Parts: sequence; structure tokens; C-alpha cells
Amino acid sequence: MSLSRSDLEAGNGQTRLLEASHSGIKLTTLSEDELQRSLDETLQQQPPNSDIWIFAYGSLIWNPLITYVERRAGIIYGWHRRFCTWMILGYGTPENPGLLLGLDRGGSCRGIVYRIAAADAPSELLLIWRREMLAGVYVARWVRMFDGTQEFKAIAFVANRQHPRYADHIPFITTVDSIATASGKLGDCADYLIRTVDGLIAEGIKDRQLLLLRKQVLAKQQTLLVNDGSTRSPYAKG
Repeated sequence: MSLSRSDLEAGNGQTRLLEASHSGIKLTTLSEDELQRSLDETLQQQPPNSDIWIFAYGSLIWNPLITYVERRAGIIYGWHRRFCTWMILGYGTPENPGLLLGLDRGGSCRGIVYRIAAADAPSELLLIWRREMLAGVYVARWVRMFDGTQEFKAIAFVANRQHPRYADHIPFITTVDSIATASGKLGDCADYLIRTVDGLIAEGIKDRQLLLLRKQVLAKQQTLLVNDGSTRSPYAKG
């Protein structure tokens, strides 16, 4: 199932993560007070009562779930899109974790930026914080966004390299195997990749690395289907 706005409004993201307790998994998540404090600290870097721009590079493109007044395509520099965080619930399991997109250091990234009206910013940004910041795998940063004619500041969620689930320098084949076989409460990791690629293409953005990854993931799934009739990871336990 896909994450919905009602989930975020009810604060169910936290409940969803904590449902893994039956597996003996202990996850550290932020409380509502901690999320609000993080949001307030981020907004202190902007003039009060300002419209806020949010940079989207993954699922926020095809499933934004927020109220916004404008969206544009653009590019940021100093960061690139990469599957760099292990995901043991949403699109994976503890036995066969999936991978989550993040912004990692270096290069550039094309994506979508949303403008949230100042009047809506407190409520809409809290929904985003519940979605992106709950597990601590991201750090909210202000980045400079270029749309071809204008430059402005936007909030982006970059990979937290200090987090235990940060996936540093994993082989390409490991990335392919994980995405091709992992599935969790929010669906298949491969579907997450494919929806992101399709969302980017719909905006006229072709990410060559993701296109190659999609090709290899689909080939891996086909091989597994032919060999054993499933897409179960050959590395999965149990």
C-alpha cells in the first residue's frame, strides 16, 4: 500500500515504523516534539512568514501528498541522487532490506521543487517532517535551486551519513539485488524505483544512473522468475 496524506495527518508514520517490534527490531524514531523542534530550527534560517520551497528527488515527485501553490523542475549542485539508505520496513524487511533514495555528496541532481504558501507552511511542513525525518536517516538542509532563469533556496533532505543504515560504497550488483527482491509494508522496492524513473521522465528529466539501474533490476527479476518462479532474494535468510 502507498503512504497517504491521512497517514501523515494522523501521525501514523511513527506507528507504522514501530510495528516491527514483533520481530525484535528496535527502531529509534523522533517524537512529535522532536520533529517540531527540528522543523522550527530549520525555518529559523528563513525570514518569518515566507513561502517555502521543498526540493523533491524521489517519491515526493510521484506522491507528494502536500498542498502547494507552484511546482517547477530545476537542478541543485553539490548533491546527487543515490540509493544510499537501507530500508528494513517500508520497502524491505529485516531479513531482506530494500534501499531508499537520498541525496549524497557531490555532483548534481535534477528534480522538482514545490512552493508552499506561507500560510500553509506550518501544517504542510510538519507532514513532510513526519514523512522524511521520523527515522533520522535524513538531514534537512537548505540548498540553492536553479530553474534555468532563477535561483532560490529550498529545503532538501540529504542522506545522514552518521546513521547506522547509511549504505556507503555498496557494489552496484548489491544495489540491483536488493531493489529487485525487497518488499515491505509500502510495497516493492523495484516499484519505488520504477515510479521514480517514470515521475522524472514525465518532467523531462532522464537520470542515466536510475535508467541503468531500472534495466538491471528488471533483468534480475526476470532471471529469478525463470530460475525459481519468484523474485525472492538469493541472499534472504529463512
